[in-house]
Amino acid sequence: MAYSRVFDLIYHQRETRPKQDSLACKVNGEWKKYSTDDVIRIAGQVSKFLLNLGLEPGDKVALIANNRPEWNFLDIGMMQIGVINVPVYPTISAREYSYIFQDAEVKYAFIYGQDHVNGRQHPSVFDRISEIRSEVPSLKEVFAIDPLPGLSSLDDLLSPVEEHERRMIFDRMDAVKDTDLATIIYTSGTTGNPKGVMLSHRNLISNVESVSELVSGYEIDRALSFLPLCHSFERTISNIHLSRGTSIYYAESVETVGENLREVKPQFFSTVPRLLEKVYERIMATGMALTGSKRKLFFWAIEVASRFELHRSQGPIYNLQLAIARKLIFSKWKAALGGEVQVIVTGAAAIQPRLATLFTGAGIDVLEGYGLTETSPVITCNRVELENRQIGTVGLPIPGVEVKIDEETGEILARGPNIMMGYYNLPQATAEVIDADGWFHTGDKGEWVDGKFLKITDRIKELFKTSGGKYVAPQAMENKFKESYLIEQMAVIGNDRRFVSALIVPSFAALEDWLKQRGLAIRDREEMLKHPDVIEEFQREVDRYNEHFSKVEQIKKFTLLSREWSPETGELTPTMKPKRRVINDRYETLIEGMYA
Repeated sequence: MAYSRVFDLIYHQRETRPKQDSLACKVNGEWKKYSTDDVIRIAGQVSKFLLNLGLEPGDKVALIANNRPEWNFLDIGMMQIGVINVPVYPTISAREYSYIFQDAEVKYAFIYGQDHVNGRQHPSVFDRISEIRSEVPSLKEVFAIDPLPGLSSLDDLLSPVEEHERRMIFDRMDAVKDTDLATIIYTSGTTGNPKGVMLSHRNLISNVESVSELVSGYEIDRALSFLPLCHSFERTISNIHLSRGTSIYYAESVETVGENLREVKPQFFSTVPRLLEKVYERIMATGMALTGSKRKLFFWAIEVASRFELHRSQGPIYNLQLAIARKLIFSKWKAALGGEVQVIVTGAAAIQPRLATLFTGAGIDVLEGYGLTETSPVITCNRVELENRQIGTVGLPIPGVEVKIDEETGEILARGPNIMMGYYNLPQATAEVIDADGWFHTGDKGEWVDGKFLKITDRIKELFKTSGGKYVAPQAMENKFKESYLIEQMAVIGNDRRFVSALIVPSFAALEDWLKQRGLAIRDREEMLKHPDVIEEFQREVDRYNEHFSKVEQIKKFTLLSREWSPETGELTPTMKPKRRVINDRYETLIEGMYA
């Protein structure tokens, strides 16, 4: 059967490639698997329950949960009766919950009860929603996915669907058009209130069809999922898996990804560059701990792979060296990723070309793409074929999507069936980004490489001007500086300032190894960052990377921070982009100290 609406995908899977493990998650240390028929059956039970609540097409229900099969059950169950899924990140503040729930006029919410994120205690989702409940008159009830005191749990709410109820569900399904609103995804944003991006079934399905065509060269039976499903990137990847009959295994958490990769042995996973950087840092830390001939061999292999080029043969001697490096060293990298990974797709932020080169040279394809929530999300993507792949770019426009660069501003514009319906309740904001000819203005600047590959050069809204009137692109600088093995995270500062400075979070694993090699055993981070040798080494790194930028862009002062940034602590968006306003407010004293 063909598919034109998002909920059609699971039925398409049943017709074309039914699976015994369509969805899977870890429960009490064991993988619990749901067949294609299980997914359809439970989604039907969700639809029945929502119908019994009296929900009508167009009503909004919030879904706040980690990646798990229940996310899909609820998503499909809502959409196939015309109810609008409003997925929300579990880690946002009570204030943001209040804004989103009020703006979308959410009637019900399904939540999970996690109150520990990355080992830190946090107010639970229920606590935060309880705090703002009086501010949301539309909210009738909150349900728990897992048992939570005082709330009805999903297992208790669902019951078998009788034949007459099934006919009611089918009637509602038949009434849903591909042009209807399917979901509202609130952009995390780095400043201001989030905007509700309205995506239709046609928006989402057009992306599924186009991107599926691009990965058709890979035989993918299993995929591991760990990026948030409430983000459009992973949600579209999930939809593609459903359409292709790829089994989706949900990682327990970001911390267990390595273990889960080895258990599941996926052929595919999607990620953001920051997580791939962490994998690389762990690999390099392992290499730094080696001694003698093993250490020499490890770093020889790194050097060989770093010289890899997609479009140029470097001769038989290099090919032999690469084959040896892949056999002796990089086969262990593959084993650490489960042993069967064919391709890694990365998006949401720019990946360092050095890192993409290294992994591709190691025999693990890394395909970078580009898009926004407003574009469902993919606009461009690198391809399987070498001639349609270029490291350092975000690839070619996907089928059916037009891309051009504004001649005056250099802004990337996109047009196609993937462009959102608009921002919910914000017609003026919609008109500002979608012009009369249907071109969506991305806010990113770009250029064409070799006449066909798109390269992102700047984020227009993130450009800042020094007090001397010179423009600086902080994101481009941060991406370059993070190529340093010692720099984990970085925020470039300088808006209306007389010079450019930076806040730097070191890679503490690399720094500890650096200290160890010099016979310095310092465990306390604060003490570590005050050590003269450490400060001097970071100054050398800053000086080295400053050479890539003009004099006005170069970092004159920096401050080392002892704690990593994360979405949970508020400095990063859920897709790991810096929230510059939060960082500037939180570190105001340190920043002012650099300009004193």
